[in-house]
Amino acid sequence: MDRLRNFGFLLKQVSRRYVLRFEQRAQEMSLTLPPCKVLAYLERNEGVSQAKLADLTSIEPMAMVRILDRMEADGLIVRKLDPDDRRARRLYLTAKAKPALEEVWRLAALTRSETFAGISQSERDVFLDVLARLDRNLSLLHSPPGEAASAAPAGAPAAKPAGGKRRSRRLTGK
Repeated sequence: MDRLRNFGFLLKQVSRRYVLRFEQRAQEMSLTLPPCKVLAYLERNEGVSQAKLADLTSIEPMAMVRILDRMEADGLIVRKLDPDDRRARRLYLTAKAKPALEEVWRLAALTRSETFAGISQSERDVFLDVLARLDRNLSLLHSPPGEAASAAPAGAPAAKPAGGKRRSRRLTGK
């Protein structure tokens, strides 16, 4: 059978299995993927609006509000008024978020290590280069003509299409 013909199925299956394994590990902290994504994206985009963060993470806006409400109650983020738009709020991590974020990255590293077991560093490098180029190709196809040159840089967290709804758990394990 033509392996390329099943590329999309394989890519989806690997992604699903990777996420499931990460979530198995994250359960130790009473975490689910959405708040982990929020922490990771917010680390790279502090000061972003709630709407933009929902877009970056592909989390539905109403679900994003619930996640942010929980994270704010847990003292992991603060919402500040946007000086340019009084209706908007900008998001910032607190010092309390740092240990949770470090744990998310530790779990991600363990999951990556398991995923890449038996694959040499040179094979990993080639794979990641090709994957970044595929992402770039697809992002250019979906960008409006004027934005094609400003598509997400290689290595940026790829947005996940909006999907099923899940309840997020507390980041503090309470």
